[in-house]
Amino acid sequence: MEETERIRKKRILVTGGAGFIGSHLCERLLKEGHEVICLDNFFTGSKSNVIHLLDHPYFEMIRHDITREIFLEADEIYNLACPASPVYYQYNPIKTIKTSVMGAINMLGLAKRIRARILQASTSEVYGDPIVHPQREDYWGNVNPVGIRSCYDEGKRCAETLFMDYHNQNGVLIKIVRIFNTYGPRMQPDDGRVVSNFIVQALRNKDITIYGDGSQTRSFQYVDDLVEGMVRFMQTDDDITGPMNLGNENEFTIIDLARKVIELTGSSSGLTYLPLPGNDPAQRQPDTSYARRLIDWEAGIQLEEGLKKTISYFDTLLSRG
Repeated sequence: MEETERIRKKRILVTGGAGFIGSHLCERLLKEGHEVICLDNFFTGSKSNVIHLLDHPYFEMIRHDITREIFLEADEIYNLACPASPVYYQYNPIKTIKTSVMGAINMLGLAKRIRARILQASTSEVYGDPIVHPQREDYWGNVNPVGIRSCYDEGKRCAETLFMDYHNQNGVLIKIVRIFNTYGPRMQPDDGRVVSNFIVQALRNKDITIYGDGSQTRSFQYVDDLVEGMVRFMQTDDDITGPMNLGNENEFTIIDLARKVIELTGSSSGLTYLPLPGNDPAQRQPDTSYARRLIDWEAGIQLEEGLKKTISYFDTLLSRG
C-alpha cells in the first residue's frame, strides 16, 4: 500500500499559486496527496491565501516572477501566473503582457527540460467581444489588438500559440483551458471584478456600480467547479491538448447579478450607472459540450449557492478590518 501511494504522489508546480484560483488548486492537490510547489511574486497573490498551508509537510512556497527563468524539478506544471482582473492587468499593461508571453516561454522551456506535463490557464477573453454566441473552442474571437484590454487578451492569445508551437515542434505535453468568469472565497475585495465589487458594495450598503445599462451578460462559475475541471483535464491522454472551455453555461445580465446580490445580502444599496469601459464584451457564455464529452465535467454549483458562500467570506473579511 505504501509503495502504491509513493508511486502515485507527484511533485506539482503551481505558478500564481498564492492567487485566488491558484490557492484553491494548491489546496486540492495537497488533499490528493501530492507535493506542491507554489510559486508567486505576490503582485496580485497574497500570503494570506496560503498561510494555512505553510506548515503542510508537502507544501513549498517560492517568491519568484515567471518573467525570469527558474530551475526546479516537477512532474506537472499549472501555469496560472498573471493578473486577471482589469484593475490589476491595466495597472501595468507591459508587465501583464510580459507575464503572459515571457512567462509562457520560461515555463514551457522548463517543461521541455524536465519533461513535465504543463497546463495553461487561458481565458474567455481570447474571444474578445464575440459575434458568435455561445462561444465554442473553434471560434477564433473578435479582439482589438490595440485596446485598453489588449495587454491581457492578446497576451493570453499569444501564450496559447506558444503552447501549441512547443507541443508541435518539441513534443511538450500541454493542456490549454479557457477560463470563464470565476468567483468565490479569496477574491480580493478591491480587484475590480464584478462579483467582488457588487458584494463589497452591498455589504457596505453603498450603491452598486453598473457600467453601461447592465444588459451585458456573463456566466459565473464557482471556483471549486473550475479546479475540478482543471485537475480532470490535466489527467487526459497525452495527445489531448485543448483548448477546452471551463465555465458555467447559465447566463445572467449584470443587472440580474446586482439584484441577486442585494437580495442575498439584505442590503439597502441602490444602483448607480457609469459609462461602459472600452472593449467590454456585450455577451459572454461558454459552450462546454467538449468538457462534458471528454472529462464528464460541467459546473455544478449554481449562482445563488456560490454567492452565499462568497458573501459569507467577504462578510467575515470586512468585519475584521
